[in-house]
Amino acid sequence: MNYAHITLKFLPLFLISIAIEVLWIVRWKKQKYSVRESLISLAIAVGNRISKLIPIVPTAGLIAFAWEHRISTIALDSWWNILLLFIGLEFVYYWYHRASHRIRWFWATHAVHHSPEYFNLSAAYRLGWTGGISGAGLFFTPLVWIGFQPIAVITALALNLVYQFWIHTELIPKLGILEWFLNTPSHHRVHHASNSAYIDRNYGGVLIIFDRLFGTFAAEETSNPPVYGLTHPIKSNNPFKVVFNEWIEIYKDITSTNSWSKRFCYLFAPPEWKFTRKSQRSLSEI
Repeated sequence: MNYAHITLKFLPLFLISIAIEVLWIVRWKKQKYSVRESLISLAIAVGNRISKLIPIVPTAGLIAFAWEHRISTIALDSWWNILLLFIGLEFVYYWYHRASHRIRWFWATHAVHHSPEYFNLSAAYRLGWTGGISGAGLFFTPLVWIGFQPIAVITALALNLVYQFWIHTELIPKLGILEWFLNTPSHHRVHHASNSAYIDRNYGGVLIIFDRLFGTFAAEETSNPPVYGLTHPIKSNNPFKVVFNEWIEIYKDITSTNSWSKRFCYLFAPPEWKFTRKSQRSLSEI
């Protein structure tokens, strides 16, 4: 079982929420709603759902190995164990999400989610198709190794993603005291913004506390409204182009050089890494 099966149970709620948002934007706020972008997101969401039907043996095998060799068994028969799973998942999700921005190999999948130039609920389900191939699921394996059942981790992750659906909107303002510890629409608007002050901020899932602890938090400022989309927009209506664009760029970069150290950096350095004289000095140490 994967988390796609769980999130599908919330599909009616998602559709109703999207319909309300469209009406609110068009009828009451008298603003443009990008139907084109929403349709692209829908097409990508269908492809993402299909990709989940493909068994990824290495990831599944490692999770099974971690469960077989777990150091304990943590039953979810008490509130404190459920809380431990929740906090543990939030911690792991934070680092998974941060790696998805700072390691190009993972960014190639995650960039798809950041490609919309309009921020609305339809952006929530614009998710890449190559997460299983890139090994993103391996970030959650330690939770299985310490004793949480795989199905418990998958369910917790699915509910985490369900929570994040409603924070993909411009219609909800700041929420007072909740802004201190929850990931809110305001915090997530910052996360999706391409403004220099907002890039690579607010990685949390349900909570924002790990961003505050590890120095990646940024508050939304009225003087600096978010500008959405990638710093280098794809400008295509083709879902396949949107999904595979960064992988194609990686291929171009690694085939442009005969240096294995440069190829390594093109794969695993931050997405903005480019070969320069300064990087050449650091490459000599690899």
